[in-house]
Order: sequence, then structure tokens, then C-alpha cells
Amino acid sequence: MSGKSGPILVPILGDQLTRDISSLDGVDPADAVLLMMEVEDEATYVRHHKSKIAFLFSAMRHHAEDMRSRGWTVDYVTLDNPDNAGSFSGEVQRAVERHGASAIRVTEAGEWRVAAMLQDWEEKFGIPVEIRPDTRFLCSHEDFEGWAEGRKSLTMEYFYREMRRKTGLLMNGGDPEGGKWNYDKENRKPAERDLLMPKPIAFRPDEITQDVIDLVAERFADHPGSLDHFQFAVTHDEAMRARRHFLDECLPRFGDFQDAMLTGEPFLYHSLLSPYINAGLLDPIDLCREAEKKYRNGDAPLNCVEGFIRQIIGWREYVRGIYWREGPDYAQRNFLEAKRDLPNFYYSGDTGMHCLSAAIGQTLDRAYAHHIQRLMITGTFALLAGVDPHQVHIWYLEVYVDAYEWVELPNTLGMSQFGDGGLLGSKPYVASGNYINTMSDYCRSCHYDVKQRTGEDACPFNALYWDFLARNEDKLSSNRRLAMPYKSWERMEKGDKIAIRNSARAFLESLD
Repeated sequence: MSGKSGPILVPILGDQLTRDISSLDGVDPADAVLLMMEVEDEATYVRHHKSKIAFLFSAMRHHAEDMRSRGWTVDYVTLDNPDNAGSFSGEVQRAVERHGASAIRVTEAGEWRVAAMLQDWEEKFGIPVEIRPDTRFLCSHEDFEGWAEGRKSLTMEYFYREMRRKTGLLMNGGDPEGGKWNYDKENRKPAERDLLMPKPIAFRPDEITQDVIDLVAERFADHPGSLDHFQFAVTHDEAMRARRHFLDECLPRFGDFQDAMLTGEPFLYHSLLSPYINAGLLDPIDLCREAEKKYRNGDAPLNCVEGFIRQIIGWREYVRGIYWREGPDYAQRNFLEAKRDLPNFYYSGDTGMHCLSAAIGQTLDRAYAHHIQRLMITGTFALLAGVDPHQVHIWYLEVYVDAYEWVELPNTLGMSQFGDGGLLGSKPYVASGNYINTMSDYCRSCHYDVKQRTGEDACPFNALYWDFLARNEDKLSSNRRLAMPYKSWERMEKGDKIAIRNSARAFLESLD
């Protein structure tokens, strides 16, 4: 470190736990101080699940130790430090003064809210600030804008094909492996009980993690969720063990059953790797290449590997592009003008609808539910019930360990709640109880009867499905993907329509 000027200050944010993060490119460890911060503002801008906060703080503390072992100077500010300013900007200002920093170098933020803070730092602190692109993504903001420019619709499938060509993943020259780009139709099998179903690796909290758990339990007692089932990987090495477990034990059957749901089986064949990818502990492209090797070596079928790779280089990259392209006001969109408050049972799981009770219960216990539980159970119910999509967005952002606004908001408001009117999804993801009964065993032990359409004992999804179509007919009847259900609605007897709408109304009033 030169005596003529102070060090470069390199803030490492909580979702930037990557050893070769772009802000470190070309930086000599002797000339830099890494700043890591646990701050109240980030833990409380929504009421994050206790386990989500504990995962990030523990992973951050372990990452700090890892970087120190690699020769970096790390200035780490814990939440309970009495001088903690409580915000990123406040802590950066203290660190600039503490170290006499000559410049700041940081990787771009993942969210609009934090990006606005970074943009203010140069003027605020009076030293140069370099904001580096996040090279952990395949598609830059400029590249996505270039792809989207001039298109009538931003269909994810076509974006995904570009990412396949760009990476060469599952390609056979210029053609997709197997002759098809997408094997989603082969990935919708309902699961049955299997004593050999793999269980995810449970990582026992070490001393660092236990200290964090105790801190979170004390400071965030009023936040949703439990800490009793905390078993997340919190180090790079642990995340790599979780990666290997998925690739070896789960991937060969992941695709077949990725849409299935079973009572008491929250994980099935899912990877549980998204928290580690989104926080920076795993490299998403490396993970995809390892999955591809499993197919090339004959250890996993094409439909399973393609389905997994599509979620990462297709959907994950795509929703990030949508988030940054649409801007901060995207969160306020409400195409269907839904105004109902989110039911209280989303914070307790206390409902007679077994599918919702199961999905919400495991969410509160583990800060986790897989994508179909999110989309077709908690999401579909909120959509059918006419819940304000912004409230739904906040809930998803709060309760899931892998939820950051850039990935959660488009998935929730766009895909799940149709709040953007079809920008992201070509139709609302709605279904009656029959879908849930087909893809799960939830209905077998439910208070409600999935085969009944109306009445107190009928599955609420059934009447709500038709009521949703009826009350949104002006906005949705021209959607070609809803043509068949609207024709079915038109053919119903008037008396049946009245009974359905009365049944839906009575149920919705019970929520209020």
C-alpha cells in the first residue's frame, strides 16, 4: 500500500460472495481493503425470514474469513457493532474516513434500490467511484436491451435459444442436442412415494453460524419464519458439496418430477442450489457445464439436464433482463386491478386448504418451497383471489432464502400474478383444484373436496377459477390461450354460473 495515497475501498455486498467478483479484477490485495457490512436497513426494508437473514450473515462472515486466508484485508462490520451506521452508505462513509480511502471500486448492485445508493457515492464521499459490471451473468444489460429491441413480444423461449447458442450448452453444431430446444412436456410427471428419494445434505451450524442464529433470534424476533430447521451451506466448500450431491443423486430424476408435489417431501429431486447461486457461492455457468457432462457421460437423461439448464441460462438470465429493462416502477403494475389484502394465513399456514398449508408451512419452517409450489399453489391462489400483486411480491421477497428483487419481482408480479398484463407470461397461470390433484397428493388429506365445484365443502380453487375468469373477462377474454376455458364458461347453464360466483363470493368474504 502506497504511503502517498490511501487504499482502494472495495465494498462486497451480501450477494457478491464470489472469490473473483469483478470489483477485484486487476486489484492488488496490498492496495485494497474489502468492506463487508451487516446493516439494519438491508435486514429490515422488508421483514425477511429469520433463516434468510441468518444464511446471508453467516455466509458473509465465512466469506470474510476465506478472503483473509487468500491475502486480502477485510474490514467486517457486524450488525451488533455499537458504531454500525445501519446502512450501506453510512458504513461506506465510515470506512472511507477510517482507512483514508483514495477510491471506491464496487461491482454493480443487483437491485434498483441499491444501485441508486451506489450512484450517489462519488458525489457524497468526494472520491472516485468505479462501478464494475457483474460478470457472473451471461447477458449484460446492453446485450439484453439489444435482444429485446424491436421485438413485439419478449418470449423467454427465444431468449433461451440465444443463450444456448452463446454458451454452446447442449448444442450439436448449430442444432439443439436431441433435435428439440425444450423438453418441458416430458417434465410434468406426478411423483409417488419412493423410499430411495434422495435427501438434501444438511449442514450443521458451526460456531460462527450459531452466533448469527442467536443474533437473528434476538434482533428479528418479529420477522416471519423459524430458525429451528437451519441447515444451509454457508461456505464455498459446503456449497460445492451441495452441488455434487445434486448432480450425482438428484439430477437424473429432476426433470421428470420437477413439477410434482408430495406431502411431507419439501425437496423431492430439486437442487436447493439457488440460494448459493444468487449469493455468489456457486458459479451458475460452471454448474450448467457440469450438468451437461452428466448427460454427455450417460449419467442423466437429456430432459432432466435440459430442464435444469433452462432454469439457469434461460429463465434466470431472462428475468434479470426484464427487471433492469422495465425499471423501478415495475413493482407497482397491477393490470388486473386486484385490491384484496394478502390473507393472514400466508404468515401462519393456518388454513383448511391442505395444499396452501403445506406450501406455506414449509416456507415458514425452511425459507424454501420449490417453483411449482410457489407458482401454482401460493401464487395461483393469490391470483384467483384477486390479491394486490404488490403485497404478494413483498411476501415472496420476505420469505424465501433465494429471493432478491431482481429475480423475485418479475417471477411474482409478472409470471405469477399477471400484473404486467402479459409482458413476461403469455397468459395468467391459473388452475382449478384438478391441477393440484393431478400433480400432488395434497387433496387426499384436505378438508375440502376437490371434486366439488360449489358449496362449503368444495375446493375453493374450483369456484375461484371460474370466478376469476368471469370478473376479468373484459381484460382476458381476447387472450388466445384462454379461449377454451372461456368457451366452457359460455356453455355453462346460467344457474351453474350463479352458484359458482356465489360460492366464490362467500369464500372470499370469509377471508376478509
